[in-house]
Amino acid sequence: MELAGGRMSLEIGRISRIRINAPASRNAMTAEMWAALITFCDALDADDAVRVVILTGGPDCFSAGADIAEFAEVFATPERTSAYNALFRRAQARLAELKVPVLAAISGPCIGGGCGMALAADLRFAGSTARLGITPSRLGIALSPEDTWQLVRIVGPARAKDILYSARLLEPDEALRIGLVDFVSEEADPLADAMRYAETLCDRSPASLEVIKQTIDGLAHPWTLPDRGAFDALFEGRDFHEGREAFLAGRKPQF
Repeated sequence: MELAGGRMSLEIGRISRIRINAPASRNAMTAEMWAALITFCDALDADDAVRVVILTGGPDCFSAGADIAEFAEVFATPERTSAYNALFRRAQARLAELKVPVLAAISGPCIGGGCGMALAADLRFAGSTARLGITPSRLGIALSPEDTWQLVRIVGPARAKDILYSARLLEPDEALRIGLVDFVSEEADPLADAMRYAETLCDRSPASLEVIKQTIDGLAHPWTLPDRGAFDALFEGRDFHEGREAFLAGRKPQF
């Protein structure tokens, strides 16, 4: 199955594969691609033959994140901002909600919303070329409370602050050391390692794996989250407009 003009593809089987396929934009995710991800997840949950899902962007790039080139359109009004942020959040949440284990095979850049997709997976396999980071502070915005919680639950509060404050890119070894990824491959593309792990999971009880995932995710879920008002307001602020324009112009933003 292909959607979003072929930029998103799904192969359904015992080990299913979602592939981001927009190399010209470093697999940057458009609104249409986020919607495709939701459609794919619905199809996967409807197929009882699916045992494991692997999310990949290809051998050279996982995803550079949300497509900044369309920000002027999707954030043009408060209503559009709200709709786009809801779509973005729903797509990542839908990936995390899949009944079966989800493995992310990461090579090359895995940044911003791309890193958010990887964090929504159950386990992350990084190749030797993987570079992970979450960079909204370069654009005058911040992660939503939900996405921030997703990062904090994996690396802890102090590490999450470092990643978000600095907006730096982490090498595979550091990402492994702080728990941002779970396995590091000697190869540039970790897909083969993820496939071997997926085969192991196919030998386990699918009913057991589903309950294990539900139990652990249920225990980790927060009771409350901070109010979204301050987060939403960033998209109307001067810093966001300056950060976006600076990125598109290839210059340093003046915050």
